[in-house]
This record gives sequence, C-alpha cells and structure tokens, in this order.
Amino acid sequence: MYNFPIGFICGLKTAQLDLAAELKLNGVQLYMPVNGKAPRDMKGAKLAESRAMLSDRNLVVSALCGDMGAYDNPETNPGRVDEFKRIVDIAADFDTKVVTTHIGKVPSDRNNPTYDCMLKACDEIGTYAYRAGVRFAVETGPETAKVLCGFLDELDNPGAGVNLDPANLVMCSLDDPVQAVHTLKKYIVHTHAKDGRNITPPTATERPTYIELPLGEGGVDFPAYLKALDEIGYKGFLTIEREIEDNTADIHKAAAFLRGLIG
Repeated sequence: MYNFPIGFICGLKTAQLDLAAELKLNGVQLYMPVNGKAPRDMKGAKLAESRAMLSDRNLVVSALCGDMGAYDNPETNPGRVDEFKRIVDIAADFDTKVVTTHIGKVPSDRNNPTYDCMLKACDEIGTYAYRAGVRFAVETGPETAKVLCGFLDELDNPGAGVNLDPANLVMCSLDDPVQAVHTLKKYIVHTHAKDGRNITPPTATERPTYIELPLGEGGVDFPAYLKALDEIGYKGFLTIEREIEDNTADIHKAAAFLRGLIG
C-alpha cells in the first residue's frame, strides 16, 4: 500500500545493528552526541570502520540525532551551535542528508524575546547545514505544529526541516499528528514511529506528564497518520523509537506493526 522505508534509532553498537539486519530494516538513525558534545574521533579509521559496520549489514543512515539542548540562551547558543555543526559534518561523511534535533520550545507569543534568540541560532545552523548538503530537522513536540510552522516560515532557511514525531505531539502539546502532517508538509524530511499518551496537559507553569508506549498502544492513529504522509508525497523513513532500556522486543513488534500497515 505504501512505500516507506523502516528503520530504528540506535547507537553504533554491534548488537543494535545486528538487530536491524535481523529484522531486514532499511536503515538506522544514529545517536551522535556524547554528553552534549559531538564525537571527536568520528573520522579516518573510526569513520571507515563505522561505515563498514553499516554496509556489511546493508543498512543506510536515515539521519543522525544531534540534540545539543535548547537554543534559547544567547550565552550558551554559540557553543551548542558549534557542536551541532560538527554533527552536520559527520552526517555528510555518512552520506546522510538529515540531522534531527530538539531546539527547545518555540514560544507561542511572537513578542517573547526567546523567539528571536532561537531564530538567530537556527538561521546559523540552517545556513551551515544547507552548504553541507544537509537539512537540520526540528523534532515536533513541545509546541503545536502550527506554532512550529510559523517559526520555520519566518526562519525561511533552506537548510531547515522537520522530523515529525507523532507521539511527541500527542504526549506533549496535545496536537493532532494527522493534521500536523498537512500543516508541516513542506518541511517534513524524516519521521519517527513512536506512540504514547498524555497524562496531564501542559500549563503556563507546568510541563505535561505522559507515558511512551509500544506502537499501536498509545494515542497515535497510525493508519490515518501513514495515509496523511502518503497524501503529501512523503517517501522517507519511518524510524522506530522506543525509549526504554531494553527495547528489543518492542522493536520487533513495531517493525511487524508497521509492515502490517504498509502492506
């Protein structure tokens, strides 16, 4: 029915790559930062070894994960931007065109000074990524899709995109993932396949509480979500993300779940 490649998010660990190969997945999204820093050894022999680990298992890199923290502080932004640029360089070395990241919560109030602070940092990141042939993909969740789309429209940077995580929208901003696909359609370059439920909604002073769940057990309407992705012409990865310590069984279930829907 659909033509979406499937992967999952993991580290450069033999057991995790073996799992992807065992499940005959198309690729993996790789975690890159270590304690907020880009790896300094991902070059030369280390890079060649890492690329071989992937090619030996017929895996491509769907994206790198480059979370460096929120870009909402003019004092810490320069260091975080520099570290992110290192991740962009590594992405190019892995022949992947996407680095996903969280940028912090975009204020719903355009007059909030944090808004311009985030715009400035993201513009520098986007310009650097574009010149390297990479898109930096903001992960959905803290704010609604409408707010994020407005931010990206104002940013107007060809290096910027979106990593659409439907569970984050359900769990954190109480937004509709299906509508979010249509709202953000011109920016989506990568997606996560994740599920969950909200427990308490966010307030002006309190963050939401939520629970992440195996695919099909949360609040994401995956049949409608995949249909929406197909309608906008998305052909990229569905990257399984399960944020528990031992996620092997749930990765198996998630791959089977997605294949059952893709047809």
